[in-house]
Amino acid sequence: MKKLLAEGLVDALGFVAGALAGFGLARMLGWDPFAAGYGGASLGGILLCGLGGGAGLQLARRLVRRRKDS
Repeated sequence: MKKLLAEGLVDALGFVAGALAGFGLARMLGWDPFAAGYGGASLGGILLCGLGGGAGLQLARRLVRRRKDS
């Protein structure tokens, strides 16, 4: 049970950290994922948040897997 809880927490932290990194990158590019409507800048910001979240999740999983193998 503890193993599953730890795995879930690592997944959640990786996703949130990645999504925040994607959000920060979007804001640096001048894209606002929370802007009204679905213009190009808004969709670009949403896309970067999603991609960042997925990348953060995968990175967290790989780091945990690498640590288990060591």
